[in-house]
Amino acid sequence: MADRLDISQRKKDHLALCAGDNVGFREKSTLLEQVELVHDALPEMHADEVDSRVELLGKTLQAPVVISAMTGGTDEAAKINQDLAQVAEELGLAIGLGSQRAMFERPHTAWTFQVRERAPKVLLFGNLGLVQARVMTTDQIRQLCADVGADALCIHLNPAMEIVQPGGDRDFSGGLDVFRRLVAELGIPVIAKETGCGISRTVAKKILDTGVTHFDVSGSGGTSWVAVEAHRAADDQKALAEELWDWGIPTAASLLQLEGLGAKVIATGGLRRGSDVARSVALGATAGGLAGAVLKAYRHEGGIDGARRFLTRVVATVRAIMLITGSRTVAELQGAERILGPDLSRWQPKQD
Repeated sequence: MADRLDISQRKKDHLALCAGDNVGFREKSTLLEQVELVHDALPEMHADEVDSRVELLGKTLQAPVVISAMTGGTDEAAKINQDLAQVAEELGLAIGLGSQRAMFERPHTAWTFQVRERAPKVLLFGNLGLVQARVMTTDQIRQLCADVGADALCIHLNPAMEIVQPGGDRDFSGGLDVFRRLVAELGIPVIAKETGCGISRTVAKKILDTGVTHFDVSGSGGTSWVAVEAHRAADDQKALAEELWDWGIPTAASLLQLEGLGAKVIATGGLRRGSDVARSVALGATAGGLAGAVLKAYRHEGGIDGARRFLTRVVATVRAIMLITGSRTVAELQGAERILGPDLSRWQPKQD
């Protein structure tokens, strides 16, 4: 299919579209606005006593914040990845790479994913699609991870995006076997990651049975990757993308769906500010990830300095909310008193 209609051009299109304003969900939100955290008027601690550190995949983050997967495969992507990785290193956050499919199929683009020179200690997530992982050997995948120094590998699930993408994948079978194989053979942790449509309790249970313990829910309410592809599609595919534009499980709902399963969860999908991160943690997430908001700060507020200022504000907001909910630690914020609105409450799972 002509190199999937040219991967590099597709990545350039994705970056340009995601930095714009017409790829969000139209009628569906993350439902994070339906999470009210109860104010503590007497927190009985100094603000400096708030400990926002959290352990994730064997490394300690200074705050429960991830710069979520965005891009790779182009010159612009390389600069974005390297600059954002430097900011993550400076602030003690985690960062994810965009899909490394381009790196595998076009090895000369590998440098665009390599950030370790700028961020030698950062918690770094590699990224590969489930369909691509199915046809690759474990050795090939292990080498992709080694080439970027990834601490863990996100295997991303994106059937809704692929079904409307020009030249997209159509065969999504064998996924659980891929997870079983990589858990047994890869040598670094595997994260099951959606790409904007969320993960249900039923799916999470199936994946947990393979030995995977970490999830990135990437729910609906932020960037709609179906919408991104709607801008690139034509004719019948465009009509299908328009109809599925708002498809998915809202991010807050997906977090509720995974409560009580013993999984470590990263909340992404429409998080735009520190209060979204704090609400996500109160719903059980270990950390919250931001992508679109970081990209816009980077592009429109001064490059690396704009991204640094934005993420510093995110961390400061999380710490402030910890104080005014009486949460000395992230674990205490996970157990903070919360009140859920009706649209979110209906997503609470029934007793298993």
